[in-house]
Amino acid sequence: MSGEVVRVIARITAQLDKVEELKSVLLGLVEPTRLEKGCVSYQLVQDKTDLAEFVFIEEWSSDSAIDVHMTSSHVQDAFLKAQSLLVKAPDIRKYGVLR
Repeated sequence: MSGEVVRVIARITAQLDKVEELKSVLLGLVEPTRLEKGCVSYQLVQDKTDLAEFVFIEEWSSDSAIDVHMTSSHVQDAFLKAQSLLVKAPDIRKYGVLR
């Protein structure tokens, strides 16, 4: 998988009464993350039928770029702010494209 883009899907579920608050926290991640070295694509989407469900669809140049992202100050700050807004811990998974 060396040299291939790494895909990440991160599913995040808000408490029903905290959807807008969590949305604000998550939107705050988009621009600074897109500026990070190794970020190929970073999209935040919201489920149209279950507004409490958010998904980050990400592409990174390497696993090490993801590691740096996860320890960045904006991600760590968002984790702290979001902790009390979530139904459960985020489900974050890495994927490689099969050829």
